Amino acid sequence: MTGLAQLEREALCATLVDVGPDAPTLSAPWTTRDLAAHLVVRERRPDALPGVLMPALAEHTQRVQDSYAANDWSTLVDMVREGPPGWNPTRVPAVDDAINLAEFFVHHEDILRAAPGWTREGARRVSDDTESALWTRLKQAGQLLFRRSPVGVVLFSEEHGRHSAKGPTKKGTVVLQGRPSELVLFAFGRGEVADLDYQGTEAAIAALKGAEFSV
Repeated sequence: MTGLAQLEREALCATLVDVGPDAPTLSAPWTTRDLAAHLVVRERRPDALPGVLMPALAEHTQRVQDSYAANDWSTLVDMVREGPPGWNPTRVPAVDDAINLAEFFVHHEDILRAAPGWTREGARRVSDDTESALWTRLKQAGQLLFRRSPVGVVLFSEEHGRHSAKGPTKKGTVVLQGRPSELVLFAFGRGEVADLDYQGTEAAIAALKGAEFSV
């Protein structure tokens, strides 16, 4: 059975082929070539992963990523499409969905929403199954994703309910309302393009929007 992460991987690769290696992404200054190389490093070079979060090791990570980015475009996209080597546990669909679905979704939207002329009205609609899986991910990782929020955060989806991602603080609490896919984008630092409603004081909302999310 094909997992949701695999379906998103295939859709992401189709977009990569369509836009080419030099298209912009929301992860500027990365282009699509840089983003594709990052995905390959993430799955094939665990030795280079610590540099994503640790500045002292970032130089090694960048060298490894640049080496993959130097491949011709079709080869690089094929590497993303082929996925991890056999020893990687994400070869198991359930593990793949848990670890990779949100990652692939966010990076796919990094490309789609960075395109000139993109509007929220033109955003793609993901499947109900994917929305449900992303909501589960938010509930599992919400405290980690919003750990740096200066305000309390409550996530609300009409279809899935409410979830407290961070308890109240002295600066107040904000309720973020929208589809799970849009809430995931906010949680991964793409709030400027997420289609959400904000409920809270102006000060609390401003504090949340100005917070840095490093994921």
